[in-house]
Amino acid sequence: MSAFGNPQTQVAFSVFENKGVFAMLLGSGLSRAAEIPTGWEITTDLVRRIATAEGVEEQADWAQWYRDKHGEEPDYSALLDALSSTPAERRQIIHSYIEPNEKDREEGRKVPTAGHKAIAQLVRDGFIRIIVTTNFDRLMENALREVGVEPTIVSSPDALKGAEPLAHTACYILKLHGDYKDARILNTEEELGVYPNEYNALLDRIIDEYGLIVCGWSGEWDAALRAAILRAPNRRYPLFWATRGALKGRGKELCDHRRGIEVPISDADGFFSGLADQVRTLAETQRKNPAEIAFLISRTKRYLTKLEYRIQLSDLIDGEVQKIIDRLNEADMAPDGHVTPELFKKRVDVYQSVGEGLVKVCGLIGVWGDASQLRLAADAIRNLWTTLQTPRGGKVVYLGMRGYIPLLAAHALSLGLIKSSRWKEYRDFLRVEIPGESNAEGTIGGDVTSLLWRGNDKNLWNLLYDQRNRHAPLSDHLHDYLTVASRDYLGVIPDFTGLYLLSEALPALASIDGHSLEDLMDKLSEEAGSQKGHYWMPVWGRLGWDSWPVKRLLERLETEKFARELSDAGFGGGNIAVVKATVVHLRRALASVHWY
Repeated sequence: MSAFGNPQTQVAFSVFENKGVFAMLLGSGLSRAAEIPTGWEITTDLVRRIATAEGVEEQADWAQWYRDKHGEEPDYSALLDALSSTPAERRQIIHSYIEPNEKDREEGRKVPTAGHKAIAQLVRDGFIRIIVTTNFDRLMENALREVGVEPTIVSSPDALKGAEPLAHTACYILKLHGDYKDARILNTEEELGVYPNEYNALLDRIIDEYGLIVCGWSGEWDAALRAAILRAPNRRYPLFWATRGALKGRGKELCDHRRGIEVPISDADGFFSGLADQVRTLAETQRKNPAEIAFLISRTKRYLTKLEYRIQLSDLIDGEVQKIIDRLNEADMAPDGHVTPELFKKRVDVYQSVGEGLVKVCGLIGVWGDASQLRLAADAIRNLWTTLQTPRGGKVVYLGMRGYIPLLAAHALSLGLIKSSRWKEYRDFLRVEIPGESNAEGTIGGDVTSLLWRGNDKNLWNLLYDQRNRHAPLSDHLHDYLTVASRDYLGVIPDFTGLYLLSEALPALASIDGHSLEDLMDKLSEEAGSQKGHYWMPVWGRLGWDSWPVKRLLERLETEKFARELSDAGFGGGNIAVVKATVVHLRRALASVHWY
């Protein structure tokens, strides 16, 4: 099974990680959105125009009518000659099919589409250099020039002789069927059956040395192009075939022969726009390849099975920590500059991308790790936290954010422990000592949980939600992010929200269970509902507003069985009565929450 949930994501990673080694093979489907007719459609329309001028009635199939009358295939060049007497007339006829007039431009016809523009962005950024196309319009060239790229264009064997070599051009366009301003364009099945030797040699090199992304071409027509793909000897890089619906017939045969990957799409514009966006996001965030993450998860699981892999597991964790430190110390992640919704979202994406490996390793250790492996994970979180909290200048909000990856890792490990009901290990993890603010003594439970982390700035995290005034935007974001990200280490969780809320409630209980039973009861004897009727507890996350799941959570916490499990694990100092009293404090604290 592929590590990629979506084939388009696999295309994006392949293009990003193999910069410049994929060629595009583009067919008429790309220009369809621009309402540019294919060469064959123009040819049959020329037949219609000539026949209509001669008084012939409308035909269901003008090409067949031409064959029946003349005993040969319609020929683009001959038909143009029949309709025009001068080169100027000839050009005018061609332009009427291809060149936009003022009304076309106003209505977005016969101009580069979103797909053309997205490909041009990929070329400009160096990800794509070779474009092979059966289209004879100039929309691709125009889109490239709009972004400052002047392509090398080969539309005839003559042009090939004087063209720059593939390796020396920023963008090389091979127009297999010719250019619409050249009467030698290829249209008929016979014309498309054999390419000039020069084309065949160039195609052989491209298909042999580059990966292919096919879009807008069915594979049914153009026997010479099919033959070039079939005779290519190597598969150094993959073939991706973007298709609306399942490939059929000759296209399916070609894709299977090359062991290609079908990429379902709705249309060419959406496919290429999405591809360009994904590649740009990968470049900005340096997100790990899903296959790399899958391999990391597999290695971690193997190392967790046997004690003799302790050194390998330690090295793996240390390697992930060092990658994070190196990335966050790069200039673009310095804790300075403006704070805008776009820049903040980008920074969150970078943190989540670079920390993904460590976070999932910690989650697996939470579920399956023994005491020594849990110490490795806790040490990694503490060391990363300590390194990233080293005093330095910068914006307070960005300085606070540097603890975000340790927060994610701690939360993943916590969820793993809670899912496995490893209450003692979880209690011990909350008590792991780390440097607090201003190098004061702190703990993971007191500094690296979502409700107590100093980076939990409500106004800042609301930037993720277009500044809507959510009560607990960081908590909501963590819940939504971890719902998906945790599947690699938690598996399928029927009630993830309940698990997440427990990861907020237990640190709140632990924050006051150092009090004696007498102190807790004395506090509860004060007027309920006032700030005096309970000890202060951190409850202003999702725990403070998600009422129905919280109701179920409190009912579980109040059961004798669960209170006994917690006290046996050391909560409440091992005293079940203290645990029960802290739950009453939690209920009162939640009842007193007032959002602003």
